[in-house]
Amino acid sequence: MPSADILPMRRPAPDFAGQFSAALLAPDAPAPDLVTGPRGKRAEKRYNVYRNNVTVSLIAALSSIFPAVERITGPDFFRAMARFHVRETPPTSPLLFEYGRDFPDFIGRYEHAQDMPWLSDVARIERAWLDAYHAADAPALKPEALAAVPPEELGGVTFQPHPSTRVISSVHPAVTIFAMNRGAGPVGRVENRPEEGLITRIDDEVTVRHLPPGGAAFLGALLSGECLAAAVAAGLEAEPAFDLSGMIGEMIAAHTFSTIRAFSHVEMEIFNVEHA
Repeated sequence: MPSADILPMRRPAPDFAGQFSAALLAPDAPAPDLVTGPRGKRAEKRYNVYRNNVTVSLIAALSSIFPAVERITGPDFFRAMARFHVRETPPTSPLLFEYGRDFPDFIGRYEHAQDMPWLSDVARIERAWLDAYHAADAPALKPEALAAVPPEELGGVTFQPHPSTRVISSVHPAVTIFAMNRGAGPVGRVENRPEEGLITRIDDEVTVRHLPPGGAAFLGALLSGECLAAAVAAGLEAEPAFDLSGMIGEMIAAHTFSTIRAFSHVEMEIFNVEHA
């Protein structure tokens, strides 16, 4: 018998899961040696069927996340592009709606999409749309909450974003192209100019709105925690004719924020949807 302080050596268990998954997205790789049939024979054909099903499922997931991109490119182009992305970027989450976060960047690098330079920004809007849809619930800021802040405190107010809020900026008319291609209606002529968009969720409906000039700079400052005075300065720097009152009305109507916090010499109370 072995002594009490010396344990017998055990052979390490084979990394079956690692070997099984390693070749799933590599179509030219042989089936792992550990993959066998009921009688111990190699199961190359069975593994290839499973490998194909995995790829097809991931392409279908991308198709459901990026319907506007697919409509723009056509199904065949989209499937070919998505297949290359799937091979390059395996999923890291069991939740399929989490897949495709790198797809917009991939589109920007994809050789055959270079004549559509706005396509990656359309994909970013679609990804942001899905994230807004799945974002946590939170109360929406009411106009009364902002009106309750003393005028001398307004410049120091900070805003807590609603979890669904996203701001998109593009040097292309990506917001218009996105809107035209999310449905089955006709696509009209698009003026080639930069666009900015605000993505929020009102109840269960995600909305994508065009932002006026300076709007993205203004909201971006608020979303990063800057006070209202600093955000106004950012908006005016981006657009000297920035319309503050119009932008505040727009952001409240869109449910962009949940709460506000006002400061004077000492921190004051948090104003939210319940504040009357």
